[in-house]
Amino acid sequence: MDAAGYEALRLSLLVSGTATLLGLPLALGCAWLLARRNFRGKDLLSAAIHLPLVLPPVVTGYLLLLAFGRTAPVGRFLEQTLGLVLAFRWTGAVLAAMVMGFPLMVRAMRLAIEAVDPRIEAAAATLGAPRYAVFATITLPLIAPGVLAGTVMGFAKALGEFGATITFVAAIPGQTQTLPSAIYSYLQVPGGEARAAQLTLIACAIAVAAVIVSEWLSRRIAARIGAA
Repeated sequence: MDAAGYEALRLSLLVSGTATLLGLPLALGCAWLLARRNFRGKDLLSAAIHLPLVLPPVVTGYLLLLAFGRTAPVGRFLEQTLGLVLAFRWTGAVLAAMVMGFPLMVRAMRLAIEAVDPRIEAAAATLGAPRYAVFATITLPLIAPGVLAGTVMGFAKALGEFGATITFVAAIPGQTQTLPSAIYSYLQVPGGEARAAQLTLIACAIAVAAVIVSEWLSRRIAARIGAA
């Protein structure tokens, strides 16, 4: 693998890992809100969260560009107040990857929360435990396999994200070119098939390893919960 391939791999892992870590607490909060609370606009919130699953990724990337571009209101605000530039930067790739992986994370976590009997949480609450303590000591351990599954799916989706990323941040070698965009670039030049195949195998290996580790950890966590 050449230097450009290593750089694309490094950037992909950086973008995917950062997007997953940033999205995890927000996804968990949204999943709990959708699973445990009834409020006006709940269906609208759910639709907004899951919209990236049904929109063409290029459309999602274009919407991000309209909202977070350097001349867009939000993008200009972030640059002027925090010095944070997203469009055509690796930070923008993180945002695109997080948006695309977020629905999968929320969905897995919501299903896990809905599977927990609310009477268990209510029983803990009647003993005087505050709500955050009930969530931390009762709910979270029970949904740990679901949280882990959602995290892995979000990471895998972020790692393979292409359409929204290339629309929002392009494919600048060394700055925004991740594995998928590097593979696409190699396939556009004569003789690039071998390097594209190398990166494809690496991407497949990382995804398979992530799923295997996730399954192993899920079994360990489930066994520990069952034994507790």
